[in-house]
Amino acid sequence: MTINVNKLLLASVIMMTLSAPAFAQDATGTTGNQTNSGSGGLGVDNNGPLQGNDKPTSIKGEPLGAGLETQRDMNQQDRIENGLKDGQLSTGEAAKLEKGEARIDKQEAKDMKNGPMTAQEKAQIQKEQNRESNMINKDKNNAVTGNPNSASSERMQADVQRNANQEQRIHNGVANGSLTNKEAGSLERGQSHVDRAEYRAGKDGHVGKREQRGIQRRENRQSHRVYNKKHNGVRRHKAK
Repeated sequence: MTINVNKLLLASVIMMTLSAPAFAQDATGTTGNQTNSGSGGLGVDNNGPLQGNDKPTSIKGEPLGAGLETQRDMNQQDRIENGLKDGQLSTGEAAKLEKGEARIDKQEAKDMKNGPMTAQEKAQIQKEQNRESNMINKDKNNAVTGNPNSASSERMQADVQRNANQEQRIHNGVANGSLTNKEAGSLERGQSHVDRAEYRAGKDGHVGKREQRGIQRRENRQSHRVYNKKHNGVRRHKAK
């Protein structure tokens, strides 16, 4: 009986030794999935390309998927919203930045329509996002300021905040597998339409009530599309 116990103890030690490296590797891989929070609990996209929190982190089990791009979309919309709220961005500046966001979303829609993205497609989107990041930084630090308490700025703030929220919902869907790449691409096409409507409304430096109602109708339709695609039963393969 004593011999059997000793054998069991020895076998347990060997098993623990062999499993330790695998456990450590899994723990390390999970750590990088956290993002800092900005207003409304959204990720913060710091100034400049791929610096600090502007560098998107990988999604566990999906290092080559669309999650890096959708995360950065969310972060950059959050930066525009924050710039409006603190007066660093005027309504007109935010509108022009939304034109850039529309261009990125449209490119993502094109690249995701067939599912997996190629390394070249991902590199091109990152290049566009870097350019947009620099533009946000430049506009937030120039001599032009906005009045965050004006009715026009408040309308634009509300619209951009909705953009950030919708992008977060898309990103979460990609991360948890409830959205396929193709579905995410279709939703990014919808985001592009919303962004362009915001650009047209605010490019003259003012967003009126009627213009905002038109944008809100688009946002409501997009919100329903996000919900429907996340709950249609189609699941995403984590490796794509």
